[in-house]
Amino acid sequence: MTKFIVVSGGVISGIGKGVIASSTGLLLKTLGLRVTAIKIDPYMNIDAGTMAPTEHGEVFVLNDGGEADLDLGNYERYLDVTLSRDNNITTGKIYRQVIEKERRGDYLGKTVQIVPHLTNAIQDWLERVASQPVDSTGLPPEVCIVELGGTVGDIESAPFVEALRQFQFRVGQDNFALIHVSLVPVIGGEQKTKPTQAAIRDLRGLGLVPDMIAARCPIPLSPAVINKLSMFCHVGPDQVLGVHDVESTYHVPLLLEQQGMVRFFERRLGLELRGMEAAKKDVGRDLRRRWRELTAGHDRMIDSVEIVLVGKYTSLQDSYMSVVKSLEHAALRCHRKLKLKWVDSSDLEPQTSSDNPVRYHEAWHSLCSAKGIIVPGGFGHRGTEGMISAAKWAREKGVPFLGICLGFQVAVIEYARNVCGWAGANSSELEPECSHPVVLYMPEVSKTHLGGTMRLGLRPSVFSQGSESWSKIRRLYGNGDVCWERHRHRYEINPDLVAQLEAGGDAAAAAKAESASTSSAASNGPTSPRLGYPGSDNVGLSVRSFRRASSSASAFSTLGSDAATASIHGSEQSGGEVEPSTSLRFVGRSTSGQRMQILEMQDHPYFVGMQAHPEFASRPLNPSPPFLGLVAAACGMDVLGEQLGRGGEYKPPHPSSMMVLGQVDGEARAEEDAAMAKLGGEKKKTTAVPALSDAAAGEGAATPVGARSPARRDSAVADAAAAQGTAPVNGAAQH
Repeated sequence: MTKFIVVSGGVISGIGKGVIASSTGLLLKTLGLRVTAIKIDPYMNIDAGTMAPTEHGEVFVLNDGGEADLDLGNYERYLDVTLSRDNNITTGKIYRQVIEKERRGDYLGKTVQIVPHLTNAIQDWLERVASQPVDSTGLPPEVCIVELGGTVGDIESAPFVEALRQFQFRVGQDNFALIHVSLVPVIGGEQKTKPTQAAIRDLRGLGLVPDMIAARCPIPLSPAVINKLSMFCHVGPDQVLGVHDVESTYHVPLLLEQQGMVRFFERRLGLELRGMEAAKKDVGRDLRRRWRELTAGHDRMIDSVEIVLVGKYTSLQDSYMSVVKSLEHAALRCHRKLKLKWVDSSDLEPQTSSDNPVRYHEAWHSLCSAKGIIVPGGFGHRGTEGMISAAKWAREKGVPFLGICLGFQVAVIEYARNVCGWAGANSSELEPECSHPVVLYMPEVSKTHLGGTMRLGLRPSVFSQGSESWSKIRRLYGNGDVCWERHRHRYEINPDLVAQLEAGGDAAAAAKAESASTSSAASNGPTSPRLGYPGSDNVGLSVRSFRRASSSASAFSTLGSDAATASIHGSEQSGGEVEPSTSLRFVGRSTSGQRMQILEMQDHPYFVGMQAHPEFASRPLNPSPPFLGLVAAACGMDVLGEQLGRGGEYKPPHPSSMMVLGQVDGEARAEEDAAMAKLGGEKKKTTAVPALSDAAAGEGAATPVGARSPARRDSAVADAAAAQGTAPVNGAAQH
């Protein structure tokens, strides 16, 4: 039977329950056990998708499109598992489930109450999700870590505390253990135990008895304090763990192990380890060895790398939790200590120069001295002009740059304004009536409901033909034909302007290149890229040719990474200026070829934009390729060259069963059709000619991506007609 370890918190929120829960799970994995995790959030929201990052931290996106609490990111990073939206329980989800059952009549006319109906629903949810496979073995987990969010005693968490009190008897005492995380503050140099004593007393009054106390303190606990907590909290001295501040959270699992956590749970839960298969034990030992090497390497690092993060939500650094962790993972791979500078994008805007000159000049000083720049995602107009300025600086000065989601879009806006000469270029999100809307609202996304209506979850990006000879980001992904990342966005690059953007604003050159690519596609027929990832068996599925190839495809063979390398080396050696990059290429697109998902500057040391959020799939022992490229380029081109040579080492952390193009396309089309129905549009279903077959149906939210402007309508119909007879990916419609 599955063993359950509950992690609760007292005294204050944000005390570190997520790290301790993740570290506990990691230690159990080093024994060879299969571990999963569930986060309970007592707030009324259905999920975290509509919550402001500055209020609750980042929204973590899962493979199935679930928008969850950032602690699920901790679980995935530490445990190297793939969780689903059901691994995040909220009050809103539970109440919705109970009310829906009441409306169906499932309770047979009974009065529906918090106890037993709501508490039973919580217990049923825990048992159901705890049995779902989350790793590559495909087998049910043996241990489930359950983190109870908030602070014990809060009124909103009362139903969950009562459910857990009942749950310990449902599963049995031998299958249930509780870790309570509390605070031991230091006042006047003395470690105070009263807050923890009060928290444990409250917990016991609610019917839960802690098996272990994790005492958070700025400094190591003294033996006298440990004995005092043991005496007044009615636990043994070996059940009190001191969790003091450490240089890196990656040291926490080892800190807990040193104090006997693993030995205690072996006895307390009766973990069957002697009869375990040798192969499982070997996997656990290997994980323990690699984690020790990771932390030891971190302690020995001397060199550092400085990255500047230009964002909208820098007032709460948890807003970018996964971005920061991904940078740390990449820095560890490059054997550097990360020095991260935070710049509020609003501080780079001209208005700040008059409102607060000091902040304005400090922000620009940080940007100008940056070895690498990252612009992460966000929503809304505030601070976007500052982001555009940061992208301009990186492009013109040859500074390594990574733009994610909104950062990807502002990089395109900057290029459109300053290279293509479209002074009025902008996003329809930021300026609906702009003259050159290079970023558009996605047609299938609801404009009336915000929760769960974006383009969410794991999606493939297919690399363009010819990019294998020069694209750094493709090489970092192993030089395969497809990469897989998680998405969360409402806006996309305007497909009508892609050819002109790649031609630097030259409409005539764009038209000529597009005509050439169309005739080439017609003569060559559909291509068949490798699916999945390098080394995967998922090969041979047919894929439609892109409707729009690069407008300057011939440049791929003449201007590659060597030019960029020579450029940056020349700048480093001579101290001279780097020529501004003017060769934007959309190297990664959706399987239909209509959605731009990865951009790269071909003549730049490292300038990459991702519509997806690669930070959600980074692991300490398997860093995300876009972040690895940024950090390596910031360290120097020799380090980047080394990492490019190791690109084949990256393995996507997603289950291979989810990395099937046809399956993803079919699901995406079903979601799109459902969204169209909500918006009142009728989207004609087709298998042979998806996306553009109904181009003449008229404009509006239901109009296909390629036919949203009058200038594109006729060519969209022509494209659709030309595409008749081509096989969709794995027999599924495209998105």
